[in-house]
Amino acid sequence: MLDFFAIFSKGGIVLWCFQGAGVSESFTGPVNALIRSVILQERTGNNSFNHNALNLKYKLDNEFELVFVVGFQKILTLTYVDKFIDDVQLHFRDRYKNELEQRGALKFLLNNFEFGEDFHNLLREAEDRSKAKGPVPMKNFKESQKSQKTVKSMIETKDGDKSKEQGGKKSKNAKKEGVSGGDQTKAASQTVSKKTVENGSDGLTAEEIIERNRAKFISKQLGGGKPDKTTSKSPKPQKPKGKANRVWDMGGRNTGELDYSGSNGNNYSDAQTQDHDASAEPLIQVDSMKGDLRGVDYESSDDDDEDEDEEVEEERVVVPDTNKKGAKKGGFGGMFGMLKGLVGSKNLTQDDMEPVLDKMRDHLIAKNVAAEISSQLCESVAKKLEGKVMGTFTTVASTVKQALQDSLVQILQPKRRVDILRDVLDARAQRKPFVITFCGVNGVGKSTNLAKISYWLIENGFSVLIAACDTFRAGAVEQLRTHQRRLNALHPPEKHAGRPAVQLFEKGYGKDAAGIAMEAIAFARNQGFEVVLIDTAGRMQDNAPLMTALAKLIAVNTPDLVLFVGEALVGNEAVDQLVKFNQALADHSKTDKPRLIDGIVLTKFDTIDDKVGAAISMTYITGQPIVFVGTGQTYSDLRSLNARAVVSALMKA
Repeated sequence: MLDFFAIFSKGGIVLWCFQGAGVSESFTGPVNALIRSVILQERTGNNSFNHNALNLKYKLDNEFELVFVVGFQKILTLTYVDKFIDDVQLHFRDRYKNELEQRGALKFLLNNFEFGEDFHNLLREAEDRSKAKGPVPMKNFKESQKSQKTVKSMIETKDGDKSKEQGGKKSKNAKKEGVSGGDQTKAASQTVSKKTVENGSDGLTAEEIIERNRAKFISKQLGGGKPDKTTSKSPKPQKPKGKANRVWDMGGRNTGELDYSGSNGNNYSDAQTQDHDASAEPLIQVDSMKGDLRGVDYESSDDDDEDEDEEVEEERVVVPDTNKKGAKKGGFGGMFGMLKGLVGSKNLTQDDMEPVLDKMRDHLIAKNVAAEISSQLCESVAKKLEGKVMGTFTTVASTVKQALQDSLVQILQPKRRVDILRDVLDARAQRKPFVITFCGVNGVGKSTNLAKISYWLIENGFSVLIAACDTFRAGAVEQLRTHQRRLNALHPPEKHAGRPAVQLFEKGYGKDAAGIAMEAIAFARNQGFEVVLIDTAGRMQDNAPLMTALAKLIAVNTPDLVLFVGEALVGNEAVDQLVKFNQALADHSKTDKPRLIDGIVLTKFDTIDDKVGAAISMTYITGQPIVFVGTGQTYSDLRSLNARAVVSALMKA
């Protein structure tokens, strides 16, 4: 039933393994995939992993730094595997506890772990338990609730309807009686009102009559005359004052100040003025961007130590000082109270970490991390720390925080090297252009960040061709044309052997985007362009026709890099966008290995302060790195991701 079972240390030493009968393939491939994709990427919140046709279940032993992995076919439904892997872990720990306490790779290699007999006994017991339970048999008709219904029950329901009808008749009679009673009460109220008018009380209550008489008495004592009638009446509402007219600095008092005809003889902007403005725009100084991009930096806060002190204070148990004499005698009580939150040489349990993890989960959500991702991260940290032996002077909060911080740094660090400049040089050596495709939802800044990346590539001496494949949005081609004009003004052809540094390849609107991209790549190959940047139309992840067109563009042209452009402002929406983009690319691709998103461009990073959770959500859900970070409006506002700086901003209170 089981294909394999392996026990190995986190250092990579296999202590014991089992391989099922008839299984020819080695288990090293699935185990290595588990290590690369789950353990090293801090995704241990879920204890299962799928690799090809195998389903892998694993369990971490953090006290002895061990990993227990079992593999079986996906088509099998083995309900006993979770309990079985727990039993194997406990028996292996109990039997080889002395050997496992001797840490070190050499100690593991010298010891001989003969665990085969115990393993087969545990496996036999687990299979017997699962067979003893068996499937739940279906009930026959006599045991079902339908067989309990009789004709008598049907008759009772009809009597109930009759009672309802009788009750309805009674309710109608009650309504008539209520109406007649209401008339009587109305008549009684009218007689009472008449009596009150005759007595001169005008329907006032007893307290109001006393106050009115008291006012009459005071007015007689002071003025001797009749009381002022206006005192009893409510004051008249004052008319609201009209809004005062605003006086502007140039409000038309002098019409000569508003005459601008002398500065420009024509009332319209002709082509010459446009060219003049275009030449004047690049006078704005833009920073040089030669070489690798700088990382995103955050100012180091001096409050980190204070935050840690506050966390330690949260774990202290504060006892009210009810007896001052006792406090004087027990001088060591305060010291023991301070150290009560410290953990000394004990194994961490789920109950110990639960309150700290709840606070960490709420903190991550407040920092714009998706709620689902926050829960998975906290579960992964709990699995990583459960059973781990703590030091003498360490707190649970500081341990959990450090483990979560290490996990976040590991997630943000790319699994593979992303060096676009080097890749462009390799493509140039092969005499072909390096093609990058930009995709994403509407309004995230694809065209703007494409222009920033163009400027960065031009600064490093490469020629760029921009393919205008957004044939849907009005003004998309004109926007790219403006960027082309400004970039060529910043880098005039004189600096590039009389050739424009950047050119635009466009065919207008309403054309097939995949065909335009193919023609642009062929044009770049013939003209010697080194980089082709393909701008695509913004599309929502639920728009099936547009997602099909994007999958077609990527499948036909096979770009070297597919970048997803996303905002840093989104939270849970980032997960939905990336999952559905990848799913759509996989569904609409006609190959067995579809081309998915290779990297992420995170835009509007300067507008979020320290709420940088979108970077965690996007990287965690795709497993792909953040290649570029947009931090402003100018061409030089482009950075690379600094994982430690982002995590420090994320963990800041």
